[in-house]
Amino acid sequence: MFPEYDVIVVGAGHAGCEAAAAAANMGSKTLLVTMNMQTIAQMSCNPAMGGIAKGQIVREIDAMGGYSGIVTDLSMIQFRMLNRSKGPAMWSPRAQSDRMVFALKWREMLEQTANLDFYQDMVKGLLIKDKMVRGVVTGLGHEIKAKAVVLTNGTFLNGIIHIGEKQFGGGRVAEKAASGITEQLVGLGFQSDRLKTGTPPRVDGRSLDYSKMEIQEGDEEIVGFSFKNTEKVAAQNQNCCWITYTSPEVHDILKTGFDRSPMFAGRIDGVGPRYCPSIEDKINRFADRDRHQLFVEPEGSNTVEIYVNGFSTSLPEDVQYKALQMVPGFENVRLFRPGYAIEYDYFPPTQLSNTLETKLISHLFFAGQINGTTGYEEAACQGLMAGVNAHQKISNREPLVLKRSEAYIGVLIDDLINKGTEEPYRMFTSRAEYRTLLRQDNADARLTPLSYELGLATEDRMAAVKQKNEHVSEIKNILKNVVVKPEVINGFLASIGSSKITEKQKAEKILLRPNIELSQLVTVVPDLRQQLQRFSKEEVEQAAIQVKYDTYIEKEREIVSRMSEMENLAIPDQFDYSRLASLGNEAKEKLNRIKPRTLGQASRISGINPSDIQILMVYMGR
Repeated sequence: MFPEYDVIVVGAGHAGCEAAAAAANMGSKTLLVTMNMQTIAQMSCNPAMGGIAKGQIVREIDAMGGYSGIVTDLSMIQFRMLNRSKGPAMWSPRAQSDRMVFALKWREMLEQTANLDFYQDMVKGLLIKDKMVRGVVTGLGHEIKAKAVVLTNGTFLNGIIHIGEKQFGGGRVAEKAASGITEQLVGLGFQSDRLKTGTPPRVDGRSLDYSKMEIQEGDEEIVGFSFKNTEKVAAQNQNCCWITYTSPEVHDILKTGFDRSPMFAGRIDGVGPRYCPSIEDKINRFADRDRHQLFVEPEGSNTVEIYVNGFSTSLPEDVQYKALQMVPGFENVRLFRPGYAIEYDYFPPTQLSNTLETKLISHLFFAGQINGTTGYEEAACQGLMAGVNAHQKISNREPLVLKRSEAYIGVLIDDLINKGTEEPYRMFTSRAEYRTLLRQDNADARLTPLSYELGLATEDRMAAVKQKNEHVSEIKNILKNVVVKPEVINGFLASIGSSKITEKQKAEKILLRPNIELSQLVTVVPDLRQQLQRFSKEEVEQAAIQVKYDTYIEKEREIVSRMSEMENLAIPDQFDYSRLASLGNEAKEKLNRIKPRTLGQASRISGINPSDIQILMVYMGR
């Protein structure tokens, strides 16, 4: 019934979809196994993609030839570029998506992908021989052979849903949990643990009074996520979101349910996400706050269903309902479904190599929430990397490992495999030490050449990057050569409180002033406007960023260059750290367990201090 596949991907969430697309597009005969073909790429929680640091990840996925950016552009109902008031390293695209269109577009793109098959069934176990995975066993009893397997089980591994004092098995509301895999892997020597996440109530938008809320409109300019010229919603057709707030009265009602809360009653063992806590957790942790912000977000253009962002909860339904009624605009609210918490198994990611392959079982890869992350974007980028590396592994080719200086994706995976995580991991710009280099606007220049060499990015994508780079260089030369006269610019400079010039200056020098943007210069310097009009807005903006932030960019490149010396100092695969008497017991234990490939990786392991690295450097020097 089933042929032998090159790669089997288990789970069709964001990680699974990207993994399957990557492996198939690189030429591997791939099977995507999901428990429900109708929930492929389901947005289980917030119907949005991107945000701070997450937007950078989606653009990196797109630059690598992944699908998330394209699908987001095709399904967005509102777009905003966050942090525009800060430097470009902090600019982060975010889109509100139509949840149903998002899943539909993902499925369409997957079904149009060559080398990709689908099968609906639960995977209850793995076929393993001689410490190598050989395929999967399904709930219907099928043994499907494969050369590599990628597990992207999300919240389904022994998932338990909590609503007040009620609890029942499930990987998502109205969907059954998956069992068998955790037990088998633990029996093979893997360590597993439990995490928790949650989701807010969904409500009927027709029952809300939006006049009592603050409106939040989309940007007039829609940049989007994909570097391809994808179709996007017109600015004037965007949906609005709204902002409202809780109050002491809301908090008092919520507290009446604390004695029935699964979190406070100890029925939940898993640790929840620190940076996206439940509303009851917020009230408990931030007792001095008399209100919390709520974002009222539509689930799509053609539905009245509303997502109450910021009100994640597992309190009893009656308490959720009474508390919501006290929120401004929600006085007559009707519930579509209550919020709930879900507890699930994950495998601490220090058990993985930097390719996301497990150390215990060859050709077996983990991606997404199974590694302890939270968020669609974090899952999707892991899926992409696991799919790529599964293909590379079975093809006996060099793996793809992105450095911390190359991508947020590299930062995320490096953090996971070296530091591990005991709570759901979420990406922030602060986690990246080279964020001036890792901007959302230059993800294509950073990553498409790598992806093209692998055969993942297309000829068209590579040609577009080359042309963009050439045009950016041309624009920078124009800025170096265009002369600006005092009589042309001084009126503008005076209007913005900037000192006047007394002699001719190059446009580049004027652009270096902190309060001047290239878009402003173009409007007041005719020669500049004439020479730049043949370039795209994206190319002009890219050139301006490179000119204005050149000093900072060069400083980071120098740091990367210095650090790369340690990154290139390889440690032998089977090195026994127990032999080094100078190392402390904690260092020996962690180094022997994680088995870093380089001194750079060893330096980032939690608990390894600079003196330990010095000892290793001396020993390796010998």
